Amino acid sequence: MNDRVNIAVLGPTGRLGQAICKAIIDSADCALTGAVVRADSQRAGHDLGELLDRTRLGVVAETELEAAIADADIVIDASLPSMTVAAAQRLAARGGPALITGVTGLTADQEERLEAAAKQIPLLKAGNFSLGVALAESLVAQAAALPARDWDIEINETHHRMKTDAPSGTAVMLGRAAAKKRGVTLEEAGVWSRRGSTGPRELGTIGFSVNRGGSIVGEHAVRFIAELEELTISHKAYDRAIFAKGALEAARWMANGGAGRSAGAYSMQNVIAG
Repeated sequence: MNDRVNIAVLGPTGRLGQAICKAIIDSADCALTGAVVRADSQRAGHDLGELLDRTRLGVVAETELEAAIADADIVIDASLPSMTVAAAQRLAARGGPALITGVTGLTADQEERLEAAAKQIPLLKAGNFSLGVALAESLVAQAAALPARDWDIEINETHHRMKTDAPSGTAVMLGRAAAKKRGVTLEEAGVWSRRGSTGPRELGTIGFSVNRGGSIVGEHAVRFIAELEELTISHKAYDRAIFAKGALEAARWMANGGAGRSAGAYSMQNVIAG
């Protein structure tokens, strides 16, 4: 049995993609066997600078996806929604390899396409690769068992000024965990902004607030607020390396010692459960 996990990365030029590539290269039990950028990227056909000097691995455009994943056991995706969906469909059509994606901001249609792909390949979708965030999600679900008539839920997230989507995928994921435990959908319960004369807070809603500034990697806090007490579940990321570390843990879990997982939809909850 080969215990080494061969990994191809989609979106290696972004912040997360570069961190994942570095973590793979520095790992003793993982190998970077392919890297894929968007078809219109100027990095296609070139090495990714110093990061890939130890492998001399060429970076190819997404039109050459099949060549880049030829030796991969797992594909880790840190690209953009359109590339994520296109890659998932192509992987599903050829029967693999497994896909692990940390891309957020997908539309409802894109989510449905990923669900369809998960019927053909193992597909792990993470709102956040951090193992700490995965544990926070589990704790939020437990705390959401507190009665909605007594406990209000407010979710606050803060990220660097360059982040383009809001609320973050992690904040939405935490909100969905709370809503599911309460037997509602986030679309029903979510309050995405407040301005002006909003009136009293509606019972059972889940509020969101967003901050953007500086180079903050990521901060999330879920507040359960009652009349006489408050419970807060929070997580702070100090270095983007935690996301890369979590992505590799997901890849190891997905590879399952070389046997691999069966087709289906997975999450980081599966990873922390072992």
